[in-house]
Amino acid sequence: MTDLGNITWRGKSGREYTFSIYKIGTTFDAVPGNYVFAEVLMPGTFLPIYVGQTGDLSERFDSHQAMPCMKRNRATFIHVHRNDAGEQARRVEESDLIARWDPPCNRAK
Repeated sequence: MTDLGNITWRGKSGREYTFSIYKIGTTFDAVPGNYVFAEVLMPGTFLPIYVGQTGDLSERFDSHQAMPCMKRNRATFIHVHRNDAGEQARRVEESDLIARWDPPCNRAK
């Protein structure tokens, strides 16, 4: 599991969250966290396609319910923020990012 650097996503609240960047298909340890599936627009610039949270990042993302939408929207990277603060904190972060970015595959739910 080699990350490709970091990216900071700002939520609607103005709070900033730092994520590590990985190619889709990367496997992760069984730790809780938030994630952003993203399309690269140009080197270093990403568009969020789907924002989520999980208690276990080792879950297989290729069977994610929104994967067909993410593929249609050209998501090629997953950004991961390990978040040990509990499910409520992960949901707040998820909602904050969705409110700011309005990712297309979150709308499709």
